[in-house]
Amino acid sequence: MASGELTSSAYISHHLTNLTFGNHPVNGWSFAHGGQEAAEMGFWAIHVDTMLWSVGLGLFFIWLFRKVAVTATSGVPGNLQNFVETIIEFVDDNVSSIFHHKNSLIAPLSLTIFVWVFLMNTMDLVPVDWLPYAFQQMGVEYMKVVPTTDINATLGMAFAIFGLIVYYSIKMKGLGGFLGELAFQPLGKWLLPFNLFLEIVGLLAKPVSLALRLFGNMYAGEMIFILIALLPFWAQWLLSVPWAIFHILVITLQAFIFMVLTIVYLAMAHEEH
Repeated sequence: MASGELTSSAYISHHLTNLTFGNHPVNGWSFAHGGQEAAEMGFWAIHVDTMLWSVGLGLFFIWLFRKVAVTATSGVPGNLQNFVETIIEFVDDNVSSIFHHKNSLIAPLSLTIFVWVFLMNTMDLVPVDWLPYAFQQMGVEYMKVVPTTDINATLGMAFAIFGLIVYYSIKMKGLGGFLGELAFQPLGKWLLPFNLFLEIVGLLAKPVSLALRLFGNMYAGEMIFILIALLPFWAQWLLSVPWAIFHILVITLQAFIFMVLTIVYLAMAHEEH
């Protein structure tokens, strides 16, 4: 902005555009060089930056927690071991208080969701120009570094949870029991069409609400950081530091909400009503 090369709208558009790879109708398989070109690639276009940062942060989570598990001591623990044990106990307490069934998947799944989503959200605290500028110097024109500001990432996680909800609903209640809940609840068999409408809408609303809640909050936070970056240098420090401090609460709360709702939905899938 200081060099006058970008207008405010072009700056915002640039920072909200993903690095996209896909099959362009004219150029064949290539990287997109703008939002319109990416849109023309259609459904199968891949947001490379979203994949890069989400998978990278997931691998970092696995490496860090495995390192602590391997080097854990029963004596006086170090700060890192204390930190990881605190997170695990926090997640375990939430699972124990909400999920009252036997399923060895729920606790590790909840831990993975909380830490992974938190790490992805935390990328929003990196100043908005630093990493895009570094990649631009290497010839990469676009680079969005917060995976949870991409609706594809949040929907992908939400639909994975939705698949588990349907799977455990059928496993625990049988196909007949699962379909019976959709058809005969809450108003009995005489209002079957109305029951189906209510229950199917409620079922489909679970992944949509999971995805949109996380995406909406993180996208709004990123947009505010971008707008602050358009201000004069002194105003940026005056506004960005308080917003970043407040945003620490937002990124933690969104990871917590995604985890808790996952536990609640899977608990409901194990229960008959």
